[in-house]
Amino acid sequence: MATWFISDLHLSPARPDIAHLFFDFLRDTARSADALYILGDLFDAWIGDDDTSSFAAQVQDELRRFTDHGIPTYFVAGNRDFLIGREFSQRTGIRLLTDPYLVSLYGTPTLLLHGDLLCTDDQGYQRFRRWIRKPWVMRLLLALPLAARMRIANKLRHSSKTQRPLSEAELAIMDANCATVDAYLQRYEVKQMIHGHTHRPAIHEHRLPDGSSATRIVLGDWYTQGSMLKVTADDFELRQQPLPAADHYGT
Repeated sequence: MATWFISDLHLSPARPDIAHLFFDFLRDTARSADALYILGDLFDAWIGDDDTSSFAAQVQDELRRFTDHGIPTYFVAGNRDFLIGREFSQRTGIRLLTDPYLVSLYGTPTLLLHGDLLCTDDQGYQRFRRWIRKPWVMRLLLALPLAARMRIANKLRHSSKTQRPLSEAELAIMDANCATVDAYLQRYEVKQMIHGHTHRPAIHEHRLPDGSSATRIVLGDWYTQGSMLKVTADDFELRQQPLPAADHYGT
């Protein structure tokens, strides 16, 4: 048995290959999981739980079929889908978690984050994040007519950098700040952290001030392949899975 972690799928009607790989993952690889954690940016843009598009409905239906098999499924909001709320949770059967969130993973205290909180070198983004996540701002966004929010989402998708691999310069500014990582590890008194957002899948070892070491596992994005983390009671493994060819999902 294993627990699976994924993030940064950026699901969008413009990338049916990613969506179908995700559906195959739910139907096959993760079907026998102890639990599944989605650490943000499941969608390239989520405009609210009243999204009536066929694509939004399809993703929610697949998640509901998955959770109906009794597999606990958890979600930490990303910077692209922080408007996911209670109705989405009820329709899909997933549980919404705070960011960050502390879990015991096979007996090991582990801190889960989307990852953008760690990217403190990008001060402009951090200021924007603090503002856009204010409850009253989110209420104003959701109060806009659905059609207006859909236009905003389509504009975001059209200009999105998430429909292509990011450059090294773009990746650098959104990478985790090591001092910030260490501060979170010490604040929550953990020796293991898992996050996404930075699009640089890797396993990092951090030396803490008391001389002990901590492990930080970074999930990858799904632009050119599926990226997932498998954790068992004995080990963990970052995996990649190729995107399906066009004839796999057909018309």
